[in-house]
Amino acid sequence: MRKKVVLAGGTGFIGQYLEKRFKEQGYEVHIVSRQSNQILWNDHRGIVAALEGAELVVNLAGKSVNCRYNAKNKKEIMDSRIKTTKLLGNAVAACENPPPLWVNASTATLYRHAEDRPMTEDDGEIGEGFSVEVGKAWEQAFFDFHLNQTRQVALRISIVLGADGGVMGPYRNMVRFGLGGKQGPGKQMFSWIHIEDLYRMLVFLQQHAEIEGPVNAATPYPVTNRELMEQMRKAMNRRIGLPAPKFILSTGAVLIGTETELILKSRWVLPKKLQKAGFEFEYDTIDKALDQINQKKKPEPQTK
Repeated sequence: MRKKVVLAGGTGFIGQYLEKRFKEQGYEVHIVSRQSNQILWNDHRGIVAALEGAELVVNLAGKSVNCRYNAKNKKEIMDSRIKTTKLLGNAVAACENPPPLWVNASTATLYRHAEDRPMTEDDGEIGEGFSVEVGKAWEQAFFDFHLNQTRQVALRISIVLGADGGVMGPYRNMVRFGLGGKQGPGKQMFSWIHIEDLYRMLVFLQQHAEIEGPVNAATPYPVTNRELMEQMRKAMNRRIGLPAPKFILSTGAVLIGTETELILKSRWVLPKKLQKAGFEFEYDTIDKALDQINQKKKPEPQTK
């Protein structure tokens, strides 16, 4: 029997990358989503069947937060995370041979706006606001399940960088059109993770049964927004980038249907649990990550 993994909500930027990488390692990959050609969320029996004997289940489901936080979108953002987590947890509980590891996506935005010190799993302070409330409810729904045979990890994911989606498209466009200067004050911290290292973290978590609970998925070397944009301009060979003051960002956010929090919140997060366990990053610094992304070099298939 082929080894298999289950990716719930696995049709987006991250899910597609993980599917490709796991298939390259010989895994049979099952996708749970709202798409008719995948296992549907209302198909409890189908989800249980996919989970039976799987080595790993990763839940990435949730409406994108890249939208205006009106009442309708807020409800969809919250419901899409809580309901899918509960559906998945009920399916895991119904398995005779459940996956030994369930990794549920969470968010590094759970921590407060931090310019004074970094946040780790041990001493990080939880923030306030809608995004934080989503993260708290998401993790509570996840940890409300107590599964004797399945280890649970809430992966508090920072901004994911990769060549084929996520935030890189908008950032590239800003630099390309001369708007690659600092955004707002420029001193807000930008915690990030290269998508290949996110995949490698999942492999690492499979191999380290001592790791459970909340885990920060972020490079040990975050940068300020100013430094990020400098490295973006350097990677794209653009010498000049106009800054974007806060009032311009606020106006632009309304026009393109998003929130300035995505740019202005200072996320200063460190991966203490992973580093303590010996995880080694392939792309630990922003220059390495941007070089790979802009050159579209194929990541080395390492699993340290």
